[in-house]
Amino acid sequence: MKGGSGGGGGVAPAKRRWRGLAIAVLFLVILSMLVPLGFLLGLHSGFHSAGHMPLQRPSPSGDRSSHIDNLVRKLGPTLPKDVLKGFVNEAKNETGSINATPKTQQKKGIPIPPQVVMQPFTSKNISRINGKAKMKSDVDESEGFCDLKYGSYCIWREENREEMHDSMVKKLKDQLFVARAYFPSIVKIPAQSKLSGEFKQNIQEVERVLSESTTDADLPPEIQKKSRRMEAVIARAKSVSLDCNNIDKKLRQIFDLTEDEANFHMKQSAFLYQLAVQTMPKSLHCLSMRLTVEYFRDHLFDKELSEKYSDPTLQHYVIFSNNVIASSVVINSTVVHAIDTVNQVFHVLTDWQNYYAMKHWFLRNTFRDAVVQVLNIEDPDSYGKATLSHLTLPVEFRVSFPSNDSAPAINNRTQYVSIFSHSHYLLPEIFKNLEKVVVLDDDVVVQQDLSALWSLNMGGKVTGAIEICSVKMDQLRSYLGDHSFQKHSCSWMSGLNVIDLARWRDLDISETYWKLVKEVSMKEGSALLATLLTFQDQIYALDRVWVLSGLGHDYGLDIEGIKKAAVLHYNGNMKPWLDLGIPKYKEYWKKFLNHEDQYLSECNVNR
Repeated sequence: MKGGSGGGGGVAPAKRRWRGLAIAVLFLVILSMLVPLGFLLGLHSGFHSAGHMPLQRPSPSGDRSSHIDNLVRKLGPTLPKDVLKGFVNEAKNETGSINATPKTQQKKGIPIPPQVVMQPFTSKNISRINGKAKMKSDVDESEGFCDLKYGSYCIWREENREEMHDSMVKKLKDQLFVARAYFPSIVKIPAQSKLSGEFKQNIQEVERVLSESTTDADLPPEIQKKSRRMEAVIARAKSVSLDCNNIDKKLRQIFDLTEDEANFHMKQSAFLYQLAVQTMPKSLHCLSMRLTVEYFRDHLFDKELSEKYSDPTLQHYVIFSNNVIASSVVINSTVVHAIDTVNQVFHVLTDWQNYYAMKHWFLRNTFRDAVVQVLNIEDPDSYGKATLSHLTLPVEFRVSFPSNDSAPAINNRTQYVSIFSHSHYLLPEIFKNLEKVVVLDDDVVVQQDLSALWSLNMGGKVTGAIEICSVKMDQLRSYLGDHSFQKHSCSWMSGLNVIDLARWRDLDISETYWKLVKEVSMKEGSALLATLLTFQDQIYALDRVWVLSGLGHDYGLDIEGIKKAAVLHYNGNMKPWLDLGIPKYKEYWKKFLNHEDQYLSECNVNR
């Protein structure tokens, strides 16, 4: 009994041990099934490979999650809403099975925002001027600083900005920008090796396309498919948990490179603009060369009416110019609007290079009853001491200053102040028999009869000129330095000037000017300083209805005011004979050209 009893007691513990072992095996089997299932359900988002920094787990309050979402929105690309809608739908399709599980088991990915707009990192912002989008920075791109640094180029650039026509090329560049930012982070995740391979392939394809195409017309036919594949890859990358710091750094690097490239092109464009406004157009150079050759070939009879050239009872107009067409427009517009042209005498003072071209042009063309004399100011045999080594034209100074002391730079006002050059101070010696002349710059157009200027009583003043009271002498104190001047007096401009040569000689204005030039020759703006000090208290203010200035830099002039002005002054860089001239003002200048002239047509001057 005992033995049987003892044997039965030994079997029971053995059965219990086998039963426990079977339960343990069953538990392990179930566990082995649950672990892969857990990974499939997205629980693996909490585990990362070595070297990859995971996102911080969101707090129950949701503050960190909202912070990450905001950061991702800032780093997102600017894409159309229809593209974003496609991204969202694709993400929903990929995670449809996951959305059916409880919230605690959903994938902790980064959602695609309903509207993604790239925001700048530092001081960039987007402004809109005259309905045109414009990117600005605190140095180069803001309107005020741009105007201070590059002058009228910034105004010309804004007014001539072209709309983006190649939208697909721009879209591909934006996609490539975003893809390059995400790719370094995606390639570090071993689980996303397939995605990183697709990323690399799409980036290479888009780079190859952009290297061969600059416009939409150059793009291959299958470009739409490539663009959609890139969109899909970017959307998948955004659904992966990534370290936003890495993406932020990469975006900043790409952004800095792009900004440097934009600044380079900005400086390059400004240089080319300055080159275009300071050099003679090819068409005008062609005209000058043709006229010079024809002067020695045709042997036209040179009519020298010396008795009229020195007759003080006639109306004498003086023009300093090395531009055949510009001086011709000035003379033609003056003669067309003159009541009586018999008494009009024009003296064109030019240099050696353009002397024969000028001579031939004015011998071939007549201007009613007016006569034209062409003088070479660089010829010492003709004028002796009253010559210069080279012709100097009226000097223009760009003056920018704030509207008031507290106004920011963006509200700066800019004026182009044109003044006499060295050549002007030779007038009393060149025209020794004349007592009064009217000096016209070669960038003016006359719209009314100027005979009333000869009856002006200037009260003993040397020069009649238009005053610019928007530019006070006190505002030019950085140029004037310690010299005494009337702070609240207005500055003045060349363009249209009535000069009393007799009074000029009595006060020895030329000698005063040359002494001041020697004193201030080392200072910036020495010509402006010497001229303003020389003519202090010697300016007779002409009525402002005589001249309207600014047609060479100001796009906002009133058309009615232009039509009423007696003289239009194209002061500024955008002269009417340049391609960069302001189109709406060019018509007032072009109508005084002879569009049927053979040389103008052959040299393409009539454009």
